[in-house]
Amino acid sequence: MSRVFSIQPQDTELVDTSYRRIVTPIPVPETLGILETLHRCEPRSMQGQPPILWDRAEGFQVYDAYGNRWMDWSSGVLVANAGHSDPDIVEALEEQIRRRLLHSYCFPHAGRAALVEYLVEVAPPGLDKIFLLTTGAETVECAIKLARTYGQRVGGRKKVGIVSFERDFHGRTLGAQQAGGIPALKEWIVNLDPDFHQVPFPDGFRMEDTRFQGFLEMLESERVGPERVSGVIMETYQGGGASFAPPEYIQALADWCRQHDILLIADEVQAGFGRTGKRFGFEHYDVIPDIACLGKGISSSLPLSAVMGRGDVMDLYGPGEMTSTHTGNPLCCAASLASLKRILEGGLVENAARVGEKLFLGLEGIADRHRDVVGAVHGKGLVAGLHMVRAGGKEPDGELAFRVVERCYRKGLLMFAPVGFGGATVKISPPLVITAEAVEEGILVLEEALVESMQELGYQ
Repeated sequence: MSRVFSIQPQDTELVDTSYRRIVTPIPVPETLGILETLHRCEPRSMQGQPPILWDRAEGFQVYDAYGNRWMDWSSGVLVANAGHSDPDIVEALEEQIRRRLLHSYCFPHAGRAALVEYLVEVAPPGLDKIFLLTTGAETVECAIKLARTYGQRVGGRKKVGIVSFERDFHGRTLGAQQAGGIPALKEWIVNLDPDFHQVPFPDGFRMEDTRFQGFLEMLESERVGPERVSGVIMETYQGGGASFAPPEYIQALADWCRQHDILLIADEVQAGFGRTGKRFGFEHYDVIPDIACLGKGISSSLPLSAVMGRGDVMDLYGPGEMTSTHTGNPLCCAASLASLKRILEGGLVENAARVGEKLFLGLEGIADRHRDVVGAVHGKGLVAGLHMVRAGGKEPDGELAFRVVERCYRKGLLMFAPVGFGGATVKISPPLVITAEAVEEGILVLEEALVESMQELGYQ
């Protein structure tokens, strides 16, 4: 069931701390005209987030024009890794605008060269080619295309199967949704490609069997042998729940892929560039994929994504055969290079790991005190998922999760709408510049909102 936050103003308790300030009813009455315009002129699908009219955002805080300030635990859906409006990014964009180069198609420019060279330098050995795109879904589509092309080169026309994981989300385009593991999101397709196959994701909570043997047994039950598989794609962590697989499972998967000349594809769109406390999320598994899909935090601002992969795979198509209208847009490249240097050379990866320890200590404390409604706490670094459940079991409680997020933004703690299985995961993903003190305050607000929501629903 889709839940929508009300745009009817409600009086809220005054909040005024170092990190949060709420001084008006929420939503602010003066913003209703703009909110109603958006409702009238945009599709309903755009109405899913808290009705806060952003005016500016800096660091890990979001401001409206009416004196309110939120601590941001969304990063604008995991984009603002370097923090909102990072000064280095702003300066790079201003300099690029003054240069009077805003678009170049695939014609070369120095900014694109600098960015792809930097990405190759920071990538693990063997991932030595970069293809710049715009959105995460585009990178997934490209990875599927490359995997199937490679599979046919090494194994013939039957080696086109793509294996992915249940509950994975890879984007909203046709191929990306077929690779995704959420059945409701692909009902519209009707004629599903029979060479897409899903296996359970071994998160240890909703799928307790974390043996790699389960992967092989599922493929065997569907009569899918490795000779029919061209690629295996996985979210480094499942975005819907911030859930990681056991390292030994992924290591066994990587070995199996190498043994059968199958490409291992890591969807790093949410996980890359310090988010998990490491440069790339797949480093937690001690494996190197053949292809990595990058996006979101790659620029901390403008729309940019990238496919990073083995040279022999990335060069499967000739000149002009794999391009994009906005590939390597000069403004996006300038923002991205500044963002990556800020993250990778400015200590933000280390900050994510260090402050992440405080975050998970606080979240696990909440879970211990409210075990009947918090089924699990998943994640690493500065991404976490609080899995809300009913009566101490595993049935997702989307209503409780929704009310927690709603109460939080009325208290000055901003998160996006609940995600994951049953819409029951409260997702936490602040910019990597956040401080331990701010996280500690956020934990207090989160628990306060949880207790109030439980009382409202009659759970206590």
